[in-house]
Amino acid sequence: MLHRPVELAQYTSIKLTTRLLRASIGASVGSVGDSYDNALAENLWMLIKTECIRGHVFATRAKANLALFEYIDGFYNSRRIQKRLGYLSPVEFEEKHYADQATTERTNLKPRHPP
Repeated sequence: MLHRPVELAQYTSIKLTTRLLRASIGASVGSVGDSYDNALAENLWMLIKTECIRGHVFATRAKANLALFEYIDGFYNSRRIQKRLGYLSPVEFEEKHYADQATTERTNLKPRHPP
């Protein structure tokens, strides 16, 4: 039996596009063959598989969901260091930002002495 090659990815299918329009949701995909949209998502899934899933056997779907939640919300989004943040975690970066901001405000509030 011969199979025709798939011309479009499922993300650009008519059914999905129709559902998104009915729900007033904009699709986050580019043109066919454009890899930029999926690169970040693929990178995140690779990290999740490597750092959270591989080597673990989950007894139930609920336990797998909890492990994913704890990894993404408890570690990846808050404590994992990131190159774009100067090798700080998001929490450390935010704390540094607010500390720098407070220092700047204190400096700007110092009374000026008349000449």
